[in-house]
Amino acid sequence: MQPERNPSRSFGGLGWAACASAVLAGALWLTGCGSPWTPGPNQRGIPKRAYPATARIPDLTVYHGVEVEDPYRWLEDDHAPATLDWVAAQNRLTFAYLEQIPERPRIQARMTRLWNYEKYGLPTRRGGRYFFSKNDGLQNQSVLYTAETLEAEPSVLLDPNRLSPDGTVALSGSALSDDGRFLAYGLASSGSDWQEWRVREVATGLDLADHLRWVKFSGAAWTPDGAGFFYSRYDEPPPEAQRTGVNYFQKLYYHRLGTPQGDDVLVYERPDQKEWGFRGRVTDDGRYLIIHVWQGTHRKNRLFYRDLAVPETKVIELLNDFDASYDFAGNDGPVFWLHTDLAAPRGRVLAIDTRQPDRAHWRELIPQTQDTIQSVHVVGERMIVAYLKDARSQVKQFTLDGRLERELELPGLGSVSGFAGKRTDPETFYHFTSFTVPGRIFRYEVAPGKSSVWREPKVEFDPEAFETHQVFFQSRDGTRVPMFITHRKGLVRDGNQPTLLYGYGGFNISLTPSFSVANLVWLEQGGVYAVANLRGGGEYGEAWHQAGTKLEKQNVFDDFIAAAEWLIAQRYTRPQRLAIAGGSNGGLLVGACMTQRPELFGACLPAVGVMDMLRFHQFTIGWAWTSDYGSAENPDEFRALYAYSPYHNLERGTRYPPTLVTTADHDDRVVPAHSFKFAARLQEYHRGPNPVLIRIETKAGHGAGKPTAKLIEEASDKWAFLVHALRLEVEPSRASEAPPHP
Repeated sequence: MQPERNPSRSFGGLGWAACASAVLAGALWLTGCGSPWTPGPNQRGIPKRAYPATARIPDLTVYHGVEVEDPYRWLEDDHAPATLDWVAAQNRLTFAYLEQIPERPRIQARMTRLWNYEKYGLPTRRGGRYFFSKNDGLQNQSVLYTAETLEAEPSVLLDPNRLSPDGTVALSGSALSDDGRFLAYGLASSGSDWQEWRVREVATGLDLADHLRWVKFSGAAWTPDGAGFFYSRYDEPPPEAQRTGVNYFQKLYYHRLGTPQGDDVLVYERPDQKEWGFRGRVTDDGRYLIIHVWQGTHRKNRLFYRDLAVPETKVIELLNDFDASYDFAGNDGPVFWLHTDLAAPRGRVLAIDTRQPDRAHWRELIPQTQDTIQSVHVVGERMIVAYLKDARSQVKQFTLDGRLERELELPGLGSVSGFAGKRTDPETFYHFTSFTVPGRIFRYEVAPGKSSVWREPKVEFDPEAFETHQVFFQSRDGTRVPMFITHRKGLVRDGNQPTLLYGYGGFNISLTPSFSVANLVWLEQGGVYAVANLRGGGEYGEAWHQAGTKLEKQNVFDDFIAAAEWLIAQRYTRPQRLAIAGGSNGGLLVGACMTQRPELFGACLPAVGVMDMLRFHQFTIGWAWTSDYGSAENPDEFRALYAYSPYHNLERGTRYPPTLVTTADHDDRVVPAHSFKFAARLQEYHRGPNPVLIRIETKAGHGAGKPTAKLIEEASDKWAFLVHALRLEVEPSRASEAPPHP
């Protein structure tokens, strides 16, 4: 049953379109009411009259017999003059409030000083040269370098900072040809998911004429001759739909160097399957094009291939049952090695001979264990398998026939990523980090199993002053949930510590230990930082993920609330000193929990959140999230969504915690209308002086590629807001002076 719009009953016969056009033209726009408000020195509260008065346009939609009011739907048009005026008015109020917080300048100064350290990306070797990214410290975007050896003086290959004066053009993807002659690279502007791809000649540093547009959710996969690459794109959308229009019917193309995009060869499309997307990969031996067929955010996928050695051959639908995840790891001729969760929710590795593809002939190389497989890489004639053991990394090395050779010795409790390379490469690189260890990069010699530090960043703080430990708590239904807690050593658990609880809980994404300058500044101020590994994530495999999806989504919120209650019961903090934060799906998490338990929290930071759970699927790639959330078009799923949708569950007259909603005007992943509508209704319904504000970044998107300057400013504003809301007394020495480096 489709939702039924019934606007006329609230307008006394006036159609919705006519009324909306009048409002969006400015006729009913209210810029504020009462006298202008200017914050006083160190003022913590905001009077009701100070908020911009947002126009309410009566709008009613009937979902399966239930009438749902949506008076702020007009804010979904982010190009409308009235919406732009609303954004400007909200930002004026928010920044006026933030600017009067006395601790803010010291926090930003400390944030900037700590952020100013060298950051390296993992090296890649192609054509006898190494390629890696580096940020000197405060550069808005990292720079891509190349060098003949790991210790040679590198030269700049691509500097995105030269592409825009404010750093809002970011390198969003790159792929090197096998011989290292060419770099295909994607650029994204203002945080958009849309990319434009170009090709640079490595020897000269000059771009070729190649220019590809309307690329989204795609990389580039070169053919072994370096003549061109495979990529995925959408049809060009009409101008009015470029930021908010739904994305369907992705197609896989082959682009030959030196030819216009209009001549690209269509490799695969499915006009009968609008939700299917395609990611191409060429095997190390150059023989096969592997086509990963995705549908929404399902872990399940299809896997097709094409034999590149046979001209004009058809695409073979190897795995088309959509019954599990199948990640291609490598091949030995026609035998494909796949990481899958088929009959193994925590993962295993199978070998499939494409000459005998029937399941009866499949061989298991690495069986499922109690730990969750994150990734499988074939490099150095070995399989390197990264596991999660209670949300922390563990890495094992196997022979190609599945025999365990060794477990890698890691520096401690943390997270590992990397191990990319070709099957014959004798070396690879990996990155290790934890809550108090900035990312170290190790060179790993595969055959002897030898690790050596290639780069170790120097950050001006003493890691020995802090400690991390892992705890387990029980959720509402008795489920055992892990949580990491980091704080200064010698913490006194007197129930008074300012505590920030962070979570995500969705889309099979695991939260593992990682270093963050922003979190370090919080810790230096005496804060406790807690990360809860909620259901819906991937920490314990697909069963853990599914336990936090669709009709079970409330489990995620119950887990987060239980984490907060555990921190209070264990006397780390109390409600008035407890803040919660999360972004994207984590923004939904914060929005749902603050509407369900507003008395439990002292402050809330929902970032780029999915707040309208009834309409999310009608914008850009939102339809893909129905695999985790369900859809309001289904009666049972509608009832579950409506029960927790943050926008719809705000209650008039409730005293909500101090809240700083953050979003960006160019977010085409979770469109800013989610945050706009939530903030408008929150300001309307909220009772009391607690500030409920929205900070709207300009020329920015969902987060990827955001310039360093904007990252520092936003993080500083969030911490200043928390310092004020939780009534912290920040010592100047902790906000502006660096402790000695060991």
